[in-house]
Amino acid sequence: MHKKRKVLLYITLGIIWILVTDYIVAQLNSDLQLYILIQQIKGFIFVILSGCFIYYAFVKKEETQAVKAEKEKLEILINSMVDFVNFKDGQGRWTQANDFALKLFQIEHVDYVGKKDSELAEYSEFYREAFYYCEASDEDAWKMGKVSRCIEQIPSPDGTTKTFDTIKVPIFNKDGSRKELVVMGRNITDQVKVEKKLEKSRQNYKSLVEFNPGLVFILNRQGNVLELNPQFNAMTGYDSKDFLGKSIMPLIEKKSKREVIRAFNQILKEQTSWVNQEITVSHKDGSQRIFRCTAVPTMYNDEVFGAIGYAIDVTKEKETEERLRKTEKLSVVGELAASVAHEIRNPLTSIKGFIQFMKSNDNNNQSYYSIILDELERINQISSELLALGKPREVQFDKCDINQIFTSVMWLLESQANLYNVKIEYHRDNTLDRIECEPNQLKQLFINIIKNSIEADSKNVNIHVGDVMNKLQIIIHDDGNGIDEDRMERLGEPFYSSKEKGTGLGLAVSYRIIQAHRGSIHFDSKLNKGTTVTISLPTTHQ
Repeated sequence: MHKKRKVLLYITLGIIWILVTDYIVAQLNSDLQLYILIQQIKGFIFVILSGCFIYYAFVKKEETQAVKAEKEKLEILINSMVDFVNFKDGQGRWTQANDFALKLFQIEHVDYVGKKDSELAEYSEFYREAFYYCEASDEDAWKMGKVSRCIEQIPSPDGTTKTFDTIKVPIFNKDGSRKELVVMGRNITDQVKVEKKLEKSRQNYKSLVEFNPGLVFILNRQGNVLELNPQFNAMTGYDSKDFLGKSIMPLIEKKSKREVIRAFNQILKEQTSWVNQEITVSHKDGSQRIFRCTAVPTMYNDEVFGAIGYAIDVTKEKETEERLRKTEKLSVVGELAASVAHEIRNPLTSIKGFIQFMKSNDNNNQSYYSIILDELERINQISSELLALGKPREVQFDKCDINQIFTSVMWLLESQANLYNVKIEYHRDNTLDRIECEPNQLKQLFINIIKNSIEADSKNVNIHVGDVMNKLQIIIHDDGNGIDEDRMERLGEPFYSSKEKGTGLGLAVSYRIIQAHRGSIHFDSKLNKGTTVTISLPTTHQ
């Protein structure tokens, strides 16, 4: 319909042009040659005007329609986006915005074209501050002169806040003047929430792993370490960095390795847990520690990728249990031994008296009487040891010099050491303070231990005393036969002895004395390389 109107207009104007121009030429009194020239010029002008009309009527219109079609496509595109899209001219006036932007700022009813943010602020009481902020932020983008990116917080009427990742693209004319500013913002509110939850999970993970009082470890399917928490350093003495990507099997003692390998394979194949199992681990200082471990499989999409677990050091706990076990055993055995000793001593006194009487009246069997009396004295000594295992009596502590105690011990053991050809060397320290103790019990303690060293085929016995962390430390070292691992576990048990005539009561009494003095005793021994006994005693008792 629009095209028909343009054609009718063209025909009308053409007829008017011909009639008017012919009339004007007819009024001119000129010769034929001039008349033809004017007609030709009139024709040329008509053709030119006709060409212009056709160009603007058809060609230009097609171009305009093409531009309009592209603009419609652009509007469809930006309106279908879930992002904020806004176009502004060089003066900050809005030229185009998508539906999301209009709805976000609640200005769907406003004719926004040609208005600045500060002007649009008057149409929205709630978003007034947000509009002013956007205008200031746009100015910063222009000054930067290149694509910029920032995180913007936009409040919502419901009390929540939306977070946008905003990109601003300033476009300049060739002369450097401002042409257009394109603003695009993506709503990343959910993403930010997820990241916050992820960060919270990381913090929880960090608290669980890094600040866990136990050792936390993560292993891959090959059994190599992926992660160790700082407790690894404290519990093993090694730097965790030295084991990342490596196996920790070298730290596990031989007797525990088979069980650890079996458990790890079971976790991978059967997806089962390994709960509260005890293993022996080598510390960097050479000692052995007992760890109680728990491990579970790490899984993703029902596939096992390795194991995660934790371990706690129960060495002291096991030592305490062992001391308690020995104490209970000593208590039971001690009560029994004391009652037996009392019953033995009564007839023993009578027998010894009659033997002595018979010896004084019979000169023919003196050697036999001497043997009987020696054995009776031995029975008496055993009875005394049995009595010492009974309920401990009230101990009266006095201030004593440890050097004087050892001087007495050395004097008492001198003859036995000479008999076995053993050299006892005591390293005296005159700087040590007096300690509160029961001197006779300590003498008995030191005599029992040094006698064991003498009878262990030693050639030298060295005794060192010193102050370590406000405690008196006594170290007795010999180069004798040593003690095998099986016997080490049973040291201090009453009636357990490897000696042919031993009763096993000497160390049992020694443990009782250590307990009464609230001290500790530790044996370190290797076969054919000697034994080291370390005794630690508090200097005061309250």
